Amino acid sequence: MTYEIVNPEALGRPRGWNNGMLAPEGCRVLFVAGQIGVGEGPAPDLAAQFGAALANVARVVRGAGGAVADVGRLTIYVTDMEAYRGSRAEIGAEYRSVFGKHFPAMSLVAVTELVDPRAVVEIEATAVIPQARPAPGSTV
Repeated sequence: MTYEIVNPEALGRPRGWNNGMLAPEGCRVLFVAGQIGVGEGPAPDLAAQFGAALANVARVVRGAGGAVADVGRLTIYVTDMEAYRGSRAEIGAEYRSVFGKHFPAMSLVAVTELVDPRAVVEIEATAVIPQARPAPGSTV
């Protein structure tokens, strides 16, 4: 997917995200529910949970016939903003391992807790998938 990146000069140069991503006409919109990065057993640290949650987002997008480059927006919820700030280098490495150099519009929100008490990060996404790539097994 090729988005038109929208970064108005008045907002300054973004670093690690874009302010807007305009999708071309004739595409399908996929809304990805919040994904967490914990499974059975002990919960990994914030950076590892971030990477696993982002990988789960990518799995959903690929399951709909898309690619990470089709993601136009990420919303990231964390339960500890200071831990997030202190783990930015590790989180950046996790991000690049899943999304490479694709930087959609993003929001980061601190919350008091998530449904799974072991989760410290949850990521939801919106992707726009070209009609030319139908989802495998899609009935749409």
